[in-house]
Amino acid sequence: MVLLIVGGSGSGKSAYAERRAVELAGLSQNPEGGLFYLATMEVRDQESRRRIERHRNMRKDKHFFTIECQTHLEEVSPKPGDTFLLECISNLTANEMYSQSGRGRDVAQVILTGVQKLAKEAKNLIIVGNNVFEDGGAYDESTKRYIAEMAKIQNETAKLADEVVEVVCGIPLFVKTAGACPKNPKKGLPLQ
Repeated sequence: MVLLIVGGSGSGKSAYAERRAVELAGLSQNPEGGLFYLATMEVRDQESRRRIERHRNMRKDKHFFTIECQTHLEEVSPKPGDTFLLECISNLTANEMYSQSGRGRDVAQVILTGVQKLAKEAKNLIIVGNNVFEDGGAYDESTKRYIAEMAKIQNETAKLADEVVEVVCGIPLFVKTAGACPKNPKKGLPLQ
């Protein structure tokens, strides 16, 4: 299963992605596979430290193994039963474009190669992306290039995905589904 989850900043997409990853991993029924969090944010300032700490607190009791993966996604080696949560495409894109360890060029293709590898080799792949395409305004050339690379990555990932979900105000809106909408385990109702 490949699931792409997008949304704006503070939309609830990360919490939703974690819930879906835990659900899809089914660790009690799947002792052969692990649940992995691919952390892409580089610590650059106090704000990034706070965001990283908030995300760690959100997942601390969910049995994730964290893999720091700021660049070179294609080097991650899953086993067939594994579930991966990639958080998030915007950080990974920025890191590949601007960090010293990143490639700087052909970023969309580099990242998509890693996404395709994980999609093929892992049981489940949940990918979080940011909705940065609606801000408008005038941008410098570097920012335009970054947005264009993210658009390529998210568009191609959406084609590959079994499900695409946009989270708005904590509410998942299903853009593409692989079948019936997932059920809310507490109430047995669709999450829409």
